[in-house]
Amino acid sequence: MVDVNTLPACPVETTLTLISDKWKVLIIRDLLGGTRRFSELRRSIGRISQKVLTSNLRQMEDDGLIHRKVYAEVPPRVEYSLTDTGQSLKPVIDAMWNWGEGYKAKLTAN
Repeated sequence: MVDVNTLPACPVETTLTLISDKWKVLIIRDLLGGTRRFSELRRSIGRISQKVLTSNLRQMEDDGLIHRKVYAEVPPRVEYSLTDTGQSLKPVIDAMWNWGEGYKAKLTAN
């Protein structure tokens, strides 16, 4: 879990500290659509290695952004979902989406 005393004073920098990795933003984007299994996340994100995805998911769980649920089955099944804190990033992701769409449209118009 993140220690509040180690967070930057600037709120923008705090947000970037938690989602600064490009993979984390894509993980959040995909989990906004609902619960996903590891393999589903890996396929939807694309060129991410298993090691990097695992590392990012663990960090995000430690930061309180995602919830990891393990089912006692054979083979084991693990599902990931956003916590309420993770869900609260939806407006940030939506703003990034809208800005990206506008930027692409501007480039296309030129």
